Amino acid sequence: MRNLGKRALLGAALALGLGGALGSAAAFAQDGTTVPDGPGPNLVLQIGGSETGKVVIDLLPDVAPKHVAQITALAKEGAYDNVVFHRVIDGFMAQTGDVQFGKRGGDLQMAGMGGSKLPDLPAEFSNRSFTRGMVGMARSADPNSANSQFFIMFDAAPHLDGQYTIVGHVVEGMDLVDKIKKGDARMNGLVEDPDYIVSATVEE
Repeated sequence: MRNLGKRALLGAALALGLGGALGSAAAFAQDGTTVPDGPGPNLVLQIGGSETGKVVIDLLPDVAPKHVAQITALAKEGAYDNVVFHRVIDGFMAQTGDVQFGKRGGDLQMAGMGGSKLPDLPAEFSNRSFTRGMVGMARSADPNSANSQFFIMFDAAPHLDGQYTIVGHVVEGMDLVDKIKKGDARMNGLVEDPDYIVSATVEE
C-alpha cells in the first residue's frame, strides 16, 4: 500500500500541525512575486477548470537535483498534462502530479495512489522551510518513495520541514494557486470535479 501513504501521510501532517501553520507569515505577496525567480529551470503550469491561468515554479536543482531532474523529464514528455489536483486542503496545500491514476476524464478513485513509470527517488531533505508557495514532493511512509506527485503550500507548515523534499517555489501565479478548487475537509481534501494541469512545460 505504498502509494496510499501519499494520501494519508499529508493528512496526518495536517492533523498534527495545521493549527500552528495558519498564523504563520507568508513568504509571498498575494500575487506570489515577493521571492525572486532564480536560475531555474522553471516549471510552467497552465491551469484549467474552475479557474484558468499560469503558475510558474522556480525549480531548485541545487537543493534536490534528482527530484528536479525527474519532474522536468516527466513534464517534457507531457506526463503531467491533464493531471488533476486530487487533494486540496484549504489553508494547507494543493496536491497533484499522479500521472498514473490522476488523469482528467478517467476514473479518479485511485488518484493520489500512483506514481510514474520512472523509479522512486531517494530523499533529498534540506534546511529549506515549507513556507507559503513552497513546492514539495509527496511520498509514503518510506522517505525514499517520492516519484511524481507534488504539492504547493497555501501557508507555512514548519512541521513538514526535513520530512519532505522541497523542489521549488512559486514565483508567478500564487493568486491562482489560492483559487484552486478546494476539497472536502471531511474527506481529507478529496476534490469533486477537480481543477487540473492543462499542460506542464519546462523553461530552462
